[in-house]
Amino acid sequence: MNPPPLVTDNISELLIKVVEFTEHRQKVLIENVKGIHSPDFVPEDLAVEEFSKVLTYAVNEHAQSQRLVFHDTENIKFGAAGRFKVKPTVDEYARELLETDKDEYLELQIAKLLENSLNRSVAAKMLRQRQKTLLIFE
Repeated sequence: MNPPPLVTDNISELLIKVVEFTEHRQKVLIENVKGIHSPDFVPEDLAVEEFSKVLTYAVNEHAQSQRLVFHDTENIKFGAAGRFKVKPTVDEYARELLETDKDEYLELQIAKLLENSLNRSVAAKMLRQRQKTLLIFE
């Protein structure tokens, strides 16, 4: 989600991060499906739990001080102007499935894509609703 929202506040910024993270993850998961028949392909995923912990920390900081603080982790780096980069990591479980049961591997990737799509959809809907609410109260 590249276009900036009309009104930005801490919660909107948090939702934007969720939308962006899920967009990055979708690309990684699609590559996992595309690579199913490629020799020596190594499936990857984004560090979902790590991202969740970053968001939890940011929400706690927001509750205490009314500011949003994102901190870098091993696989997630925050930069200027609200940008961040995520580094995919090898998905060892998916790698094992890819070697032993391609059908189960594909089911895993589809389940992850569905979960990721739902997370993105909910965050995007909450962001749109938040923007409408903020515009009404301006």
